Amino acid sequence: MARVLLVDDEESLRLALKAYLRKQGYEVTVAGSADEALPLLEAEAYEFLVTDVRMPGRSGLELLAHVRKAWPTTAVVVMSAYGSGDDALAAIKGGASDYINKPFAPADLGFTLKKTAEREALRRENRELRAAIARDNRFDGLVARSEAMKQLFATVARVAQYKTTVLITGETGVGKELVARSIHQRSPRASRPFVAVNCGAIPENLIESELFGHKKGAFTDANADKRGLFEEAEGGTLFLDEIADLPLPLQVKLLRVLAEGVFRRLGDVHDRKAEVRVVGASAKDLGQLSKAGKFREDLYFRLHVLTLTIPPLRQRREDIPLLVDHFVQRFNERLGTAIAGVDPPAARVLQDYGWPGNVRQLEHVIERALVLAEGPILTLQDLDPSIREPSDPVAAELEKGDLSIKRTTRVIEEILIRRALERTKGNRTRAAELLEISHRALLYKIKEFGIA
Repeated sequence: MARVLLVDDEESLRLALKAYLRKQGYEVTVAGSADEALPLLEAEAYEFLVTDVRMPGRSGLELLAHVRKAWPTTAVVVMSAYGSGDDALAAIKGGASDYINKPFAPADLGFTLKKTAEREALRRENRELRAAIARDNRFDGLVARSEAMKQLFATVARVAQYKTTVLITGETGVGKELVARSIHQRSPRASRPFVAVNCGAIPENLIESELFGHKKGAFTDANADKRGLFEEAEGGTLFLDEIADLPLPLQVKLLRVLAEGVFRRLGDVHDRKAEVRVVGASAKDLGQLSKAGKFREDLYFRLHVLTLTIPPLRQRREDIPLLVDHFVQRFNERLGTAIAGVDPPAARVLQDYGWPGNVRQLEHVIERALVLAEGPILTLQDLDPSIREPSDPVAAELEKGDLSIKRTTRVIEEILIRRALERTKGNRTRAAELLEISHRALLYKIKEFGIA
């Protein structure tokens, strides 16, 4: 029997609606004000809250806002005698499931509750389906269903069992540290420390001491012996992010650790054993840097034994809806919000955007949207203006400064194919004509870029 809390300051209406709803099989509790309703909501769970808008004390809209935060699974139906479109809009924006104008027959409210129950059941089913999909496509802290990422997950599971040094490559924001943590968590070293350091964030004159430690008196401010990160990660994993920024003299010392398993504290005369697995990461092309003399070739070959490359988000767009749901759920828990999802226009914008900042940028966009959202569903207006109205993606790609013809051409090809398919409403034959390529070549490119 569904439980209904009916809130209205008009006693005769409360009694009439209560009698009708009970005949329809509902268990009904009544309250004459929002302040009277709150203790009832605290005491018991209700499937439905039916509230008037304008009452003495707190308004129905204020009660709605409180219920949406404290009891997000309670469906709210708002009623008003004033027939104001503004009230209706404010109620729906505030998360009400429906709105009914007074005067109305009790049967009208019964019909509204029935519609609301069906709608809520569908939403619950959708939430459960999305949760099931997320579980099936979750790998430690990573969420993806694209074939490229599934292959990456399989490789991570295999290499995690060995001590071999791993190099993770990919653009900024793709999740290199998450992959490194996954390698650690799935390895026999999982119970030992995982220590992460960004090699580009530490001043050059301090990084040797940070990595290897120092002896007392090694330099002016060395007032005591200090353990370095290799010692802090003893028995575990040391993650060296942006390893391309490691100064050349330190690259020599890192190579010795990887080759011989020993290191020496700054100012010390004795070697120490390094029982640590090293996972490096870089957004830069270490092969090109080594050819240019900016990264040691011997260190590059040592790191390059096992390389995992994380594709950028724009090359695995089928992962975007999953990631959006994942971030909405995470920030709902963190921020105390109750956003149910994203409306279709906003979802299309998120799906089509180029995401130069990759997963990290998407995460920040969703967090901002949840903070600013006025209703229970994220809309276009909740998204950052730069996402809603992006600059020309081709021009943006050229302005990134990447001089690789191969990489830039690939990205621009994908942009143009998506534009052609959008313009022809998915007609691939017509799109191939616009692109001036064969239909077969277009089908190959669609498969290559993972375009749905």
